[in-house]
Amino acid sequence: MAKAGHAWSRPAAEQAEAEEGEDPLDAMIARSGCLEQHRQLQECMAERRDWRHCQAQVRAFGACMAQRQQQQQ
Repeated sequence: MAKAGHAWSRPAAEQAEAEEGEDPLDAMIARSGCLEQHRQLQECMAERRDWRHCQAQVRAFGACMAQRQQQQQ
């Protein structure tokens, strides 16, 4: 099975290119330490297909990324 990445938001041609290599956005998120929150958000989006139903995951991911950004400054 191919890695999901951000495929739900990409046109088909871009999906094929992304599946060949690592998604740069996924790599950046992995380095941030917020990969688990990102995966939970992706799972919710795949299941619900509407970000409005995934607000808890959106907030958790945003908070994690904001905390990491603060730590870098």
